[in-house]
Amino acid sequence: MSLLTNVMDHSLDDGYAEAAARKKAEGAGGLPKTLRAKLGLAAGLVLAALVVTVGAAQARVAAPVVAKEREELIDRIDRETETADKLESSVDTLRDDVSARQREALMKSGDSDQADLMGLLSGATQVHGPGVKLLVDDAKEASTGGDGDPRETSGFSDTGRVRDRDMQRVVNGLWASGAEAVSVNGQRLTALSAIRAAGDAILVDNKPLVPPYTVFAVGDGKRLSTRFQNSADGLYLHALQENFGIRTAISVEEDLRLPAAPSVIVRTAQPKTEKGTS
Repeated sequence: MSLLTNVMDHSLDDGYAEAAARKKAEGAGGLPKTLRAKLGLAAGLVLAALVVTVGAAQARVAAPVVAKEREELIDRIDRETETADKLESSVDTLRDDVSARQREALMKSGDSDQADLMGLLSGATQVHGPGVKLLVDDAKEASTGGDGDPRETSGFSDTGRVRDRDMQRVVNGLWASGAEAVSVNGQRLTALSAIRAAGDAILVDNKPLVPPYTVFAVGDGKRLSTRFQNSADGLYLHALQENFGIRTAISVEEDLRLPAAPSVIVRTAQPKTEKGTS
């Protein structure tokens, strides 16, 4: 019992008690007590405050400059965009004027029936008639593939994107199947038209198109549809649908209306004239 009583009365070892008393006497516990420690702490606080103040001042001085540069950049972008819109509008106006003059020249060429046929075949005049409507769209989960041309990468099957060469084959297949006039998303195609790519976009005569791609082809509707679907190009489109998820739909229409081509300009070819014999 005397041992338990001693433990209860002296729970803290005597050595720990002596060490605590010695530190208290020397002033080693709590906040710094010496003048040197106090000066060091004050200097550290002053330095930290100075750094924060200088940083805040620099940020305040730089903020108006950054804001001004941003505003100038926005103003420049707006001006250039406005200029580009005006130029594009001017180009469209000039193109319409050229097309109107071409159509007027065709009408004055003599034989009205021949002029109408020339205008229809060249794409210089609006046309309407029976034909087929073909819708071609990217796969539902289409994504951009590898570097530049996903069809030439191992990730082709993961892209599901309609490419310019696909539209070229579709259009050529329709021409070969008996189409008399073709348009893609309202862009009339002629012998001078080009279907190309710019990145992931498809261009028709340098105008970008947005999927889905709607192709109108004037001709004998049922016959045109059957011949196209049984052709090599129609089977190619079907393979794209089966293998890569490209979405397609074809229907026979009673009356399709196709606009005139923006411009039909031939710079090199000249008509051949027959010389009379005496």
